[in-house]
Amino acid sequence: MATTTRVLSVTVPVPDQDRALEYYRDVLGCEVRYDGEPWPGARMIEVVPPGSSVGIVLLPPDSEIPVALRLGTHDAAEAFSRVRAAGSAVHNDAPISIGDGSPMFFFDDPFGNGLVYIQED
Repeated sequence: MATTTRVLSVTVPVPDQDRALEYYRDVLGCEVRYDGEPWPGARMIEVVPPGSSVGIVLLPPDSEIPVALRLGTHDAAEAFSRVRAAGSAVHNDAPISIGDGSPMFFFDDPFGNGLVYIQED
């Protein structure tokens, strides 16, 4: 059975990542966990409230990075098989890894909400 280990991050679509970063960091007091390009041209900013393990990912609505709830799992391949067998819309042919990153895949719940499973050690 696919086990969700935890919520890793939640995506917030924003029209201006720099303004969003300033707001979440300078007004709300979040710490920057990541601000970079997982691949060329795809900027991803993740902030986290102090003391929280759940991040907030600030993405433009037209980003190639999916606007989704990111969940941890112990086994991305097993989770992929289970989610696909349940008839969920899966957006990958198999779990993928970006660079040296962990295996992951993007899918929709029955209501069209985007979800990503990311394998954790």
